[in-house]
Amino acid sequence: MKISTKGRYGLTIMMELGVRYGEGPTSLKSIAEKHGLSEHYLEQLIAPLRNAGLVKSIRGAYGGYVLSKNPEDVTAGEIIRLLEGPISPVDFTEEDDPAKRDLWVRIRDAIAAVLDSTTLSYLVSYKDEGKNENYMFYI
Repeated sequence: MKISTKGRYGLTIMMELGVRYGEGPTSLKSIAEKHGLSEHYLEQLIAPLRNAGLVKSIRGAYGGYVLSKNPEDVTAGEIIRLLEGPISPVDFTEEDDPAKRDLWVRIRDAIAAVLDSTTLSYLVSYKDEGKNENYMFYI
């Protein structure tokens, strides 16, 4: 399974909002500048996150976005499924060889377990040799 830029950048948005949880709104422009991303692309990604109730928009000169939930209550699985769709390493059917089908199901379930047990709170508190300015995601 390869997670596209939608999932990676969406997770980056959510992590930035998680770092600033309780501090007021954060603009997409500031997130885009910090990570060298397209603000226009982030605007496209924030809509489904807002529609799903994961973020709230704040209007005004000092507006932006805030998390709707505590970072401990949001999982990477929620974010990835919302932006990428169902988690599945390959498409398989009931006609597939049972041994292969079992392997694909076990891989899918293992990926889902990692994503569903990884909270936004964990991701924003993770430190790699003291650096957490730019996030890299490996699955």
